[in-house]
Amino acid sequence: MAKKINIIGSGFSSLSAACYLAKAGHEVTIYEKNQTIGGRARQLKRDGFTFDIGPTWYWMPDVFERFFADFNKKPADYYELIKLSPAYQVYFGVKEFVTIADNLPEIVKTFETVERGSGQKLERFIKEAQHNYDIAIKDLVYRPGVSPLELVTLETAKKVNQFFGNISKDIRRKFSNPKLIQILEFPVLFLGAKPSDTPSFYSFMNFADFGLGTWHPKNGMYSVILAMEELAQSLGVTIKTNANIEKIIVENGKAKALVVNGETISSDIIVSGADYHHTETLLDKSYRAYSERYWERRVFAPSSLLFYVGFGKKIENVEHHSLFFDVDFDRHAEAIYDSPHWPEDPLFYASFPSKTDENAAPMGKEAGIFLIPLAPGLKDTPPIRELYFEKIINRFEQLTQQSVKNSVIFKESFCVNDFIKDYNSYKGNAYGLANTLLQTAFLRPKLKSKKVNNLYFTGQLTVPGPGVPPSLISGKLVADLITKNL
Repeated sequence: MAKKINIIGSGFSSLSAACYLAKAGHEVTIYEKNQTIGGRARQLKRDGFTFDIGPTWYWMPDVFERFFADFNKKPADYYELIKLSPAYQVYFGVKEFVTIADNLPEIVKTFETVERGSGQKLERFIKEAQHNYDIAIKDLVYRPGVSPLELVTLETAKKVNQFFGNISKDIRRKFSNPKLIQILEFPVLFLGAKPSDTPSFYSFMNFADFGLGTWHPKNGMYSVILAMEELAQSLGVTIKTNANIEKIIVENGKAKALVVNGETISSDIIVSGADYHHTETLLDKSYRAYSERYWERRVFAPSSLLFYVGFGKKIENVEHHSLFFDVDFDRHAEAIYDSPHWPEDPLFYASFPSKTDENAAPMGKEAGIFLIPLAPGLKDTPPIRELYFEKIINRFEQLTQQSVKNSVIFKESFCVNDFIKDYNSYKGNAYGLANTLLQTAFLRPKLKSKKVNNLYFTGQLTVPGPGVPPSLISGKLVADLITKNL
């Protein structure tokens, strides 16, 4: 029987859930508080420049293919994918960098030049990582986190030790060169925790990196949002922007309506792809499944300080994606996870989409995105932002051996306060809950409210976790759970 389903938010997980629920025959409406859809994956356009405000990495292309295939479509029906070659570059000092190719054989050769004997070790490591990927991404992450038994399979039983080991120790057993160690630890940062707190099983992220490659959708990651919007609307989904949710009305233990911009809108089922903690504040306190103390004790993935910079010239000596690991990795991680504070010398990431995509910047100019990972909840002020821009741009000039500050046409920033204002993000986190052992699968906040019938959640604070591909999967999981419970 068709239900009236209202969805809060229009990020990847909400759009995914909307598509599956509409395909199942339900009347689906999405309510987005901002002017444009996409959640964290919105877009900034200024003076002929185009920036992805949020995600800039397109990994795990098979997850996107699987999503669109569920609707007899494929990504190529909506957007063009470009495989980045090289995938990215990692700076460790002046003229001291490692370039990661777009294929494993070349990466193996690169490792061998850095540390003799590491090439064969890498091949064995990635073979194991691929096996984990096949188990995780093709099976485990498509389970709804309802029961611990979901994790118990013949394959996972063989790998039980990998759930109690950690990535950091595993890598250090195999490799001794600090550059290679940091490159191999980098992918799990997408999971939102220190490598030393990330289970060994998550090495599947290394296969996502070296085995499947790094891609760029032409016109940016927002192309994927627009593709999902087109698909959703073709299935009958209604999308309303500038629609702020003020309250979830519960009657007799059931979610019955949303208050949107002062108007009460009845619902048979409500799905929230908004911040989980914020969504529960829309409920009367007695209906909240998780206390403030619960959220305080969670390990959150980082927040970020981001700069979107229009340069009046082409930038040299960088690739589309460039990582700057020229300072102490462990000290920065400590500033995020152990004793939260602004890092004195931050690692940072830079993306120059106009290296690949001519539509990202006017001819002869460059679009640059700079990101510093931070602990959530830090004090965020304009002077602090300016101080950190100077820190990283000075290092950027030194490391890449060029002057760029005098070519800045404009810059805009986005940080903790903006994550809170635009996304109601808990403490301004950027990536949701970290995937630590005690925050994996059934140990994450539930897709289905434990206290309110007909209220569901999706996105990076629930199952399966942070990142764009997991968000697509999360939408499918919640839609399947709703169908099962009807």
